[in-house]
Amino acid sequence: MYLRESSRRNKDGSKVTYLQLAHNERHPVTGSPVAKVIHNFGRKDKVDKEALARLVSSISRILDLPMTESSVASSGIEIVDSRRLGGAFVLDELWSRLGIADALRSVATGRRLDGDLVERICFALVAQRCLEPASKLAAVQWVRERVAIADCPDFDDQAAYAAMDFLLAALPEIAEQIFSTTANLLNLSCDIIFVDTSSTYFETDVADGEIDLDLATSAEEKLAEQRSGTDGSGPEEQAIRRFNKRSKENHRPDLPQVVLGMAVTVEGVPVRCWTFPGNTSDQAIIRTIEDDLSGWMLNRVVWVADRGFNSLANRAYLQNGGGHYVVAEKLRNASGEVRAALARPGRYHVAAGNLEVKEVVVGDGERRQRFVVCHNPEAAARDRQVRANLVAYLTTQIAGTDEWTRSRRDELAGRLRTTPALWRLVRRLSDGEFRIDKAAIAREAKLDGTWLLGTSDDSLTPTDLALAYEQLLEVERGWRDMLGALGLRPVFHHREDRIRSHVQLCWLGLLLIRVIENATGDTWCNVRNELDRMHLVTMESTEGRVAQRTSTTPAQAEILAKLEIAEPGRFLDFTLPTPSA
Repeated sequence: MYLRESSRRNKDGSKVTYLQLAHNERHPVTGSPVAKVIHNFGRKDKVDKEALARLVSSISRILDLPMTESSVASSGIEIVDSRRLGGAFVLDELWSRLGIADALRSVATGRRLDGDLVERICFALVAQRCLEPASKLAAVQWVRERVAIADCPDFDDQAAYAAMDFLLAALPEIAEQIFSTTANLLNLSCDIIFVDTSSTYFETDVADGEIDLDLATSAEEKLAEQRSGTDGSGPEEQAIRRFNKRSKENHRPDLPQVVLGMAVTVEGVPVRCWTFPGNTSDQAIIRTIEDDLSGWMLNRVVWVADRGFNSLANRAYLQNGGGHYVVAEKLRNASGEVRAALARPGRYHVAAGNLEVKEVVVGDGERRQRFVVCHNPEAAARDRQVRANLVAYLTTQIAGTDEWTRSRRDELAGRLRTTPALWRLVRRLSDGEFRIDKAAIAREAKLDGTWLLGTSDDSLTPTDLALAYEQLLEVERGWRDMLGALGLRPVFHHREDRIRSHVQLCWLGLLLIRVIENATGDTWCNVRNELDRMHLVTMESTEGRVAQRTSTTPAQAEILAKLEIAEPGRFLDFTLPTPSA
């Protein structure tokens, strides 16, 4: 059976075509196939095409065939919108579960702001960092066109900036409430807090003027400084100047930098982030961090930090309120106590894997100091190979330099000084000639695969201390996620307060994705890619409009089950047609 076209020509020469439903029958005499007309549809130019489309659609349903474009059009259903749903839905559920939504709303309400509006905009900005990092201006269009976020109204870039300003101004209150809810909900281990710093640069198109450099200080802030007796010179959350130091990044030394501080738990959950001017030292940063967390009702806390935080004043400061510290000691240019600890004989014992530790106590009474010497044989072999490579490179660099002029040798010395690892292995004679320093090589060999930890805690075993310090890598993992998955950089904000707000949005995003990774046992990248397959499709017909999500895949169902999140409703919105008068 088929649709047949037949034509005839009129007397005036015009041609008319007719549509007919026909099928072939075999002639009883000749045996040749002959067309037999079953139904005449009429002239082709006047035929009811919608009726034909309905006929095709009904036949397709009987035959279980996919609907064609014409059959979809004839049904009156049109797809008017499609947005990503899965990632934003999961982030929103955790956002509420961790108490972030309640903290933002309660603090905003106390400041006579629309708590629901501020909270939704802040969540939209954080979700954008997690799902598709871009500028705040792009976030406005992203929320409006590309993602489905429940109860999120349309907002412009000025509303986004206002929400960022609120987040920064109320950060101490918000962060403490979030920590209290998160620590209880996830049963976090808050006895050990890891602290580390990093730095990043931010973009600038033009030189800063005096108005941009100096942040205005309100009369209330000045009054608060007078009451507290501070002069504002310390590394406070609101810094005085914006551009203090050029970036340490070799490929962008022309751009100004900001120093970031982060505190995380053993589980890798970030407690809070801080931002400081680019010239703030690590020693000053840790005091600010300890002060900010001292009022958080933490129990007995052991602070684990890298050697950059190690100083006599810092160690004493971290012990305020009964706290303790575990810090790495500097092995080169070390103090007398460190040299004594390294020289003390003793037997190593295996802590875990290829890590060996031994405990050393130096001094008596109030001058007593406890150290743990850690040694990794694999790291020692790697250090020896690296040093051998450096010596081979130095040998080629200084070969023939005895014949050079003094000024030319000085130029080479200047280049070698830029790499401390090279400069430590070379020495210069009185006439300026270069030689490989064998004594320095011997001193370096004693430090291969070795690091030293100093602690004020007598309750933790040497193995616990060594493993705790190794977990400082959790902070490094946080920095990688901030720069990678959350798009911390590039930073295009030109006001310091907006740069600080941008960092705090990344901190909230890191909190969400770390909880997801810990629960699912998978990376955020894999989880996000799977959840992004869940879309919300809006369809419209003469019967009204409906928003329906796509079916849940097995992988999506597994993620939701591990996070203990119920699947979103199949239909999220109905709109009936307006009745006619």
